[in-house]
Amino acid sequence: AWMLTSRGKSTTYTLTTTSTTPRFSSLWIEPISEEPEDLAAPNTKRHRTRTPLTRTHSAPQLISTKTTQPFHTFRMANSNATLMPRADSFNARVRGTSHIDFRTATTGVAAKTMRNEISHLVATISDPQTKKAFDTEMQAFFYLFTRYLSERAKSVDLDWDLIKPPADGQIVPYADLPKPKDTKNMNKLAVLKVNGGLGTSMGMTGAKSALEVKDDMTFLDLTVRQIEHLNTTCHVDVPLILMTSFNTHEDTLRIIKKYANQQLRITTFNQSRYPRIYKETLLPCPKRADDDKKNWYPPGHGDLYNALLHSGVLDQLLSEGKEYLFVSNSDNLGAVVDESILQHMIDTQAEFLMEVTDKTKADIKGGTLINYEGSMRLLEVAQVPSEHVEDFKSVRKFKIFNTNNLWIDLKALKRIMETDAMELDIIINPKVNDDGQAVVQLETAAGAAIKHFKNAHGINVPRKRFLPVKSCSDLLLIKSDIYSLEHGQLVINEARMFETTPVIKLGDHFKKIQNFQKRFKKIPKILELDHLTVTGDVYFGRNVTLRGTVIVVANEGQRIDIPDGCILENRLLSGNLNMIEL
Repeated sequence: AWMLTSRGKSTTYTLTTTSTTPRFSSLWIEPISEEPEDLAAPNTKRHRTRTPLTRTHSAPQLISTKTTQPFHTFRMANSNATLMPRADSFNARVRGTSHIDFRTATTGVAAKTMRNEISHLVATISDPQTKKAFDTEMQAFFYLFTRYLSERAKSVDLDWDLIKPPADGQIVPYADLPKPKDTKNMNKLAVLKVNGGLGTSMGMTGAKSALEVKDDMTFLDLTVRQIEHLNTTCHVDVPLILMTSFNTHEDTLRIIKKYANQQLRITTFNQSRYPRIYKETLLPCPKRADDDKKNWYPPGHGDLYNALLHSGVLDQLLSEGKEYLFVSNSDNLGAVVDESILQHMIDTQAEFLMEVTDKTKADIKGGTLINYEGSMRLLEVAQVPSEHVEDFKSVRKFKIFNTNNLWIDLKALKRIMETDAMELDIIINPKVNDDGQAVVQLETAAGAAIKHFKNAHGINVPRKRFLPVKSCSDLLLIKSDIYSLEHGQLVINEARMFETTPVIKLGDHFKKIQNFQKRFKKIPKILELDHLTVTGDVYFGRNVTLRGTVIVVANEGQRIDIPDGCILENRLLSGNLNMIEL
């Protein structure tokens, strides 16, 4: 039991945890008027109803669409209260029971300390409006943090024996989907792109969606062209929504100005910014609200649902008559609007659809759909017990993976959010900061929401609907003659003899976009390529053609220059420039 004190007043509270489902637990704090008979979890809501707050920084921006300001709020009954242990007979009795062990007891201390640290962060802001918005965001973080503490105290992993493949009917083949009946159904649709990534793995410092990927067009250019073509040809109004992060928001606002005269409406809103925490002390890394960006992080695309609700975008879409939302990552060039999937969603009255595709050895880390104790869930590699990670990566047991292309019923989402039922599994993302200290990011995945929706299931889609650009190897494939563009959509070259695309593996010398660009005078012709591996200091000339299996290896201290017009077919190039036929 604990006591909240504020301004000379005090209220007694009990702190209890539940253990209904492993790793999917929550923490409640409720007032008591007298000593209870046991420590059973109260049958109450887990959050309070939130009311919109105004936010000045990172406000949502739009073109020809009006939205309200984004915010996130979770607040205790008394936001000024201090959590303190209560020293009385009841507290002593609780300490003597087996309900609360040492680790559970320290959970309360960690929660109290974090709340004090958050108060210090909020106090560093002077502007009242900005301070209020930041405080509500930190309350959302605090709620996630207390859930993390609760699950950490129990130390209960998923029961691997209870994890089963999806049951019959929970995964529908794309080939079984109906033909679209009426293009006017598109008027019920909105498209959202998760646009918070920087592309740091490719050496980028700005918004990844600004990278030129094909015919001098960026990710955003291609998306805008796709939706504009859809609106024009089908005579519909499908808006584009961009969820940005504090890393990409300003860049995105500058970029979308050039689309002001396009035939579509663009709305942007900013997702949350949470503090990294030190792994050992569980204290936040930032000391001030305006501390360096490296001490903060966007808490994953699972923040989508809170951000949609509290930005006002969800209500705006519903007021416009939009009923369905198609969500995908901005770097997935295969994620285009599909009328058959929308028609299937309408016909089956499914509230949530997740596009999955067949797993290959290159997709071993992708999340997968499972049946866990009778309900469908998304299982990410970060949630897998260490002794079962190899099982998770196996193509035999887990044959599909999540593309993160999601179709959501907006009315159902509103219903779930209003009942405070959207509790997503926490993904613990360990990091190391610049001074070598271990830190933790608490994140959530958007696909994990599948368990909260009625008649939710997966659609096994063709691989062409999953074309992410995560590396320069992916970029080479997209830029090549394997693909052409039609109205912003990638189309595989009909002259390609195989349905599959080549496997491309570029070494560390090609890892950063700047190095990639200078090592190719022109992108090689790879229409007949099966496999390409390049390692070491290698440069490609103009009009190079690669066929079959090509391996180029420049040893340490050596450089290979592939001359203009060279044709390599089933060849191994070694560091001494000898060519070996394969």
